[in-house]
Amino acid sequence: MKAISIIKKNKLFFFVALAYVMTFIASPDKAIKSVGNSVYYLAEMLQVLPVIFLLTVVIEALIPKEVIMRGFGEKSGFKGNLLALLLGSISAGPIYAAFPISKTLLGKGASISNIVIILSTWAVIKVPMLANEAKFLGVNFMIVRWVLTVIAIFVMAYITGMIVKKKDLPVDSRELGTLEIEEDYCIGCGLCVKLLPEYYEMNHNKAVVKKTPEGKEALQAVQESIERCPSKAITLHEEKAL
Repeated sequence: MKAISIIKKNKLFFFVALAYVMTFIASPDKAIKSVGNSVYYLAEMLQVLPVIFLLTVVIEALIPKEVIMRGFGEKSGFKGNLLALLLGSISAGPIYAAFPISKTLLGKGASISNIVIILSTWAVIKVPMLANEAKFLGVNFMIVRWVLTVIAIFVMAYITGMIVKKKDLPVDSRELGTLEIEEDYCIGCGLCVKLLPEYYEMNHNKAVVKKTPEGKEALQAVQESIERCPSKAITLHEEKAL
């Protein structure tokens, strides 16, 4: 039973391992080549990811949430879209490096639409890529493709933002959130108390935190109250449980 539980928790790993075993049985030469490619990409990841994780720590520790919200949040408008496009265009490294950064930006208040723009731009229209494209395929080809790609990215971002909400995103159940309300920002509307009276209460016309959320469902519910707060006074600092 314990072995079955381990397999269920690591289904992707065991699926890949099984695929390698079957490939070795059916075609050893291709399997050896496949292993070589995997080792190459793993070595690349080991070189890139430490830098990316360091960058996420810098974003989390040094850049205030208000700055991210103004630049990339729900109310940043078209300016936020352009900043997201610029950030994705000048970023370096493979696309998988963008995922931890995107998660950090989401946690600091970036909108889903702008995250889609960052990821998509990072993947297909980075500046070094455009330079090589112009060199091999011509400037006219590069410009036309860039314009059409940007339009498609913006459409995809807006559609994704309408369909997917932050509360729909997966949350690590091992994470515990430290919930805080900035008293100076709180306008005393009481919306958070109406939404989640088990976590908020009013005190002298200001909302205060009653208890810290624990577990996936609690974090998702609190995240919704953060998004709906009109003065953006609520902050959830997520920490990994030891």
